[in-house]
Amino acid sequence: MEVVTKIAPIILALIMLGLGLGLKIEDFTRVLKTPKNFFVGFFSQLIILPLVAYILIIILKTPPEIAIGVMIIAAAPGGVTSNILTKFANGDVALSITLTAVISLVSIITVPLIIFTSADLFGITNITENISMIGIALKMFLVVTIPVILGMIIRKFAENFVASKAVIFNKLSIVLFVIFFIAAFYEERENFINFFKQAGLITLVLNITMMVIAYYLAKTFASGVKQQKCIALECGLQNGTLAIFVSTQIFGTDIVYITPTAAYGLIMYITGFIFVFLLKNKN
Repeated sequence: MEVVTKIAPIILALIMLGLGLGLKIEDFTRVLKTPKNFFVGFFSQLIILPLVAYILIIILKTPPEIAIGVMIIAAAPGGVTSNILTKFANGDVALSITLTAVISLVSIITVPLIIFTSADLFGITNITENISMIGIALKMFLVVTIPVILGMIIRKFAENFVASKAVIFNKLSIVLFVIFFIAAFYEERENFINFFKQAGLITLVLNITMMVIAYYLAKTFASGVKQQKCIALECGLQNGTLAIFVSTQIFGTDIVYITPTAAYGLIMYITGFIFVFLLKNKN
């Protein structure tokens, strides 16, 4: 896992910089204009998703090491990919961007809180020495919050250039994630089959279950079909790079804790594209 642990912070920071380049202050103030849709998505991802993950862990009697890995990916915010697939699905792209941005920023608090609480519940004790909830929050602040803010500042002073290159920046974020995923796959290629043997079932069930729950929660409480698509995708497509970064910071290079993230990272693209295909023309 040497390559992964070294490049994860760099790749994550670049992806978050790209996210910041696509943001303006209006993306955050939009919450005040349509609070209902935002809070349905916010609640679904920050509360329902970890809760569903925990319930599935209990039902499927998942081993503690795999269970904490599942909670790490469940705690992670959505990624730039959710914004792109929301666009492909004819969903509410503005809402998707707002959810990704806000939840990414608050993740420096919510992710450590969910993970350390889960570790206590599952009896996980082999956390890397000198790593605390505050410590991991500070590291996330450096590679998540600062790049986003920096990207927004660059956007502020180079509005026309950045806006004209928005598609390129989005594609670059996907490319960076793919490079990261390929590097991780190559380094652990001998263990990849085991990833799915150990964590494939629970990550698949979690991904599909959460997208369905989020879709119908949005159908009940949000304002329309576009918002349903957005919220379902936002809850199904997690920031895998951030999840791996957090896992390696807390548990070192122990591959078992990264296994669910690797499995989920592949599964979410397959289910995400199927979801888009099924609902693309639903208005």
